[in-house]
Amino acid sequence: MLYLVYQLHLKIKAMAKKGAKVERDSVSEQPHELKYEAKKEGTSPKKVEAAKKATGTNKRAAVEKKLEGKK
Repeated sequence: MLYLVYQLHLKIKAMAKKGAKVERDSVSEQPHELKYEAKKEGTSPKKVEAAKKATGTNKRAAVEKKLEGKK
């Protein structure tokens, strides 16, 4: 029984790490995410949102590259 609990613990821990990495690689639609990216890039949240739409993805690298072209 203890072994099964330990295995479940390891599986949950691995899933949490994977999810966190994916989260860092993307810019969500949440207002705090848009504000963070805008402050980091020295622009407005609306421009970040427009860059996301223009690139067709929420990948942080693509959005940042698009924003660099707008400066």
